[in-house]
Amino acid sequence: MSEFINNRKKQIQNMTNRLTILKQTFRDIHNGRNLDEVKGHFDAFVGSITIDELGELQHDFEKEKFISTEDLMRIYHQHSDIFNGKMKDEASNASKPEEQPGHPVHTFKLENREIEKLIETQLEVHLKQFMNDDRVDRILQLLEDINLLLDLDKHYSRKENLIFPYLEKYGIFGPTTNMWRINDFIRDAIKDAKQKLVHYTGDKQSVIELLQFVIQEVIGMIYKEEHILFPMALKNFTEDEWVKIAHESVEIGYCLIAPAEEWKPERKGLDEKEMTEGFIKLETGILSLKQLELLLNHLPIDITFIDQDDVVRYFSHGKERIFARTKAIIGRTVQNCHPPRSVHVVEELLADFKAGKKDSEDFWIEFKDKYVYIRYFAVRDEEGTYVGTLEFTQNIAPIKMINGEKRILS
Repeated sequence: MSEFINNRKKQIQNMTNRLTILKQTFRDIHNGRNLDEVKGHFDAFVGSITIDELGELQHDFEKEKFISTEDLMRIYHQHSDIFNGKMKDEASNASKPEEQPGHPVHTFKLENREIEKLIETQLEVHLKQFMNDDRVDRILQLLEDINLLLDLDKHYSRKENLIFPYLEKYGIFGPTTNMWRINDFIRDAIKDAKQKLVHYTGDKQSVIELLQFVIQEVIGMIYKEEHILFPMALKNFTEDEWVKIAHESVEIGYCLIAPAEEWKPERKGLDEKEMTEGFIKLETGILSLKQLELLLNHLPIDITFIDQDDVVRYFSHGKERIFARTKAIIGRTVQNCHPPRSVHVVEELLADFKAGKKDSEDFWIEFKDKYVYIRYFAVRDEEGTYVGTLEFTQNIAPIKMINGEKRILS
């Protein structure tokens, strides 16, 4: 027994030592130490890194706030050069469901190959031509490439709305926050490049730098997904969770290519019912659960409810949702359902509701072909105690066009 305890202590000590060295590796990059020296030290004293170790390091840096967000992202880019080829393949001898056509990871990787192909055979080629000659046909070629690359939004949205929530349920937060920030930078850079080309004024260098940034970041993100994010998810998620992710991916859509086929694990399907039998007695009537859900889903609006702890508890599921919602957000904090750059707005609004400073807040935006009216209401009980927030979203473009009268008899 004492031998077992001593061995366990040694294992814990070894793990602590490894994490200390790995953390110092990141700090060395942050402090500007020569990358060759960092690599040499890493190879000599560590030599490999596991998915769990990397996730723990990212979580520690985020918690300590020793390294700024900007520097953390810079390190996140550069550690690929250090750890490339060093990541332990802990599942190398195990079955690999991600290789099955239709599995969400298989589809993500198919998309990555198409993204790489688009960059290598079109965008990079056309960018070099544009660098030599920025005539109109070169600009149009780049615009065609960028329009295809905008499809990345679906790829990133599936990560953010399906993969990230499940990771957070397992207590893994580092990759989700950092990747979402980088995703947004990539989205913005692609849109900026498009605008500069649509309204081209001869600022060739600005366009070149933007597109070079896009290419670098997109390729870097592919590495991070396939060597960090996907292995981490595959290690933690259950088969049932992957089935749900595959099913809900359809609602968000795919990037450049569709799944090879529908994924059907070699087992019985999920034994879940869409509804639970029973009735709910309300103050002004009685409805079955089936009737209540159908009623809510037939409203010409989208509603989402979060509880007093900022946890998403419900959203309606109408035929034409304005903003994508997936079942993975249920049980997730609302802060983690928004891009990091807009979280402060959400938190300020909720703080006002909880403090009783406000009972509602309205916003309206143009979104694609819609004019969206977004309303937030503080939900309080009979005694005025805050119990949550209701989000109400509606496309009011058709309503704005109404004039005159249309009576029911007409």
